[in-house]
Amino acid sequence: MKTPSNNNEQHARVLRAAYQAWINAATLRRARLRNKRFTYGDQWGDLVRDYNGRVITEREHLANQGCESITNNLIRQMVKTIVGRFRSQYIKRDDGKDTSPLSQASRDNELDELDSRALEEFLISGGCIQRGEAVHEAGGSQHVRVDNVNVNRLIAGTMNDTRAWDCELIGQLHDLNIAQLLRRVAGGNQRKAAWVRRLYTDGADERLADFTTQLGADTQAGRDFWHASDGKCRAIEVWTLESREVIVCHNRREGTLTVEPASAAHRFKNRPEVTTRWDIATVWHCRWFSPMGDLLCEYDSPWQHGSHPFVIKLYPLTDGEVHGIVEDIIDTQKHVNRMISLMDQVMRSSAKGVLLFPETALPDGWTWEDARRCWSSANGLLPYNPRYNDVKPEQVTANNSGLGAYQMIELQMKLFEEISGVSGALQGKDPTVNSANAYQLQSENANIALSDVFDTFEAFRRQRDKKISHLG
Repeated sequence: MKTPSNNNEQHARVLRAAYQAWINAATLRRARLRNKRFTYGDQWGDLVRDYNGRVITEREHLANQGCESITNNLIRQMVKTIVGRFRSQYIKRDDGKDTSPLSQASRDNELDELDSRALEEFLISGGCIQRGEAVHEAGGSQHVRVDNVNVNRLIAGTMNDTRAWDCELIGQLHDLNIAQLLRRVAGGNQRKAAWVRRLYTDGADERLADFTTQLGADTQAGRDFWHASDGKCRAIEVWTLESREVIVCHNRREGTLTVEPASAAHRFKNRPEVTTRWDIATVWHCRWFSPMGDLLCEYDSPWQHGSHPFVIKLYPLTDGEVHGIVEDIIDTQKHVNRMISLMDQVMRSSAKGVLLFPETALPDGWTWEDARRCWSSANGLLPYNPRYNDVKPEQVTANNSGLGAYQMIELQMKLFEEISGVSGALQGKDPTVNSANAYQLQSENANIALSDVFDTFEAFRRQRDKKISHLG
């Protein structure tokens, strides 16, 4: 691991670009938060403006009208169905007989479980990110480590290629305890470890304020970028694709072809057996920063694949936009909730078995409690005294069956299946057709509706497997 260089201007420029990339992704994080709320049951939190012009949540707006906000979470069931279908169709049960490095890495990291959670994130936010690297233990052993990366912690530059081949800046926000941080950036150097420890203890808050001011950053808008939670140390990992001048050297005597830095060209001037050619090479370079702007360490990609450790898939990336599957069905989900809440309110406010008992018809010697007890008892006999105009008690029951709400809810449920692609056949519900062939056709059609989701996620997994296979 290289000692940090003294090119402070370039490092500040890289950190500023990383911060700006994180700020630019604020729309994605807001959309993900809303999709996550709806997926896990908080479906009345959208902001609306009431009759007085105040901005309140839909839950508060409904409560102010005397209605109860009822949630019938169809989105969660859809997500569970798709993840369950993925587990049953795309995950192969490991019997432990395959001893290849990829299978060993899969077992060590429980990739089946990681991939299931990554797919759930993919449905919610439209993005799934994993980080794979070779980890060296203190005893000299090495193993592959794979982790899911939270979208909220992702730093990524502008991309338009669905394969992410046009990515030139990518990174991650880390919250580490001091031991984990020193293991990451100190490289076994005790003096450097002491230096890093002092960075995070001696006046760190004042230094952070000074640095963000110099950088032109908004510490309030980007608070989650600079500050860690739970008293941990925030470290900012940034990978950039950089160009460098190199000399391609062909040694005709030894039959070798090597690439050397351009600064080494003088070594080959008096060697006639070596033919040199100037060229431009690209390399992925990593920098770890403290939130105070200190360069903790830097190094070129140490792995065989020569790239950064991240595997990223953003969907659909049309014009660079990211949209999760959950986003498509939120409006339908809200309509279902509104109709159910409306039905509940109508049934609660409608007259149900109300008895209209004229005061002049109460028998002599009876109290209203006597009339109530007699009316509510089985086989009760309720006398009345028609003193004026032959008035008599009358029971009133409102008929609220003609609202059409049941048909509306049924329509919305069908629309939900059509939009999401998760039909009853995919969920394993009882068949609506008598023919086995027809039911099989329904199941196949349901799989076709979700094939884009599954195939896109499978492309992500293949890219991940390829990358971790070239970590040596």
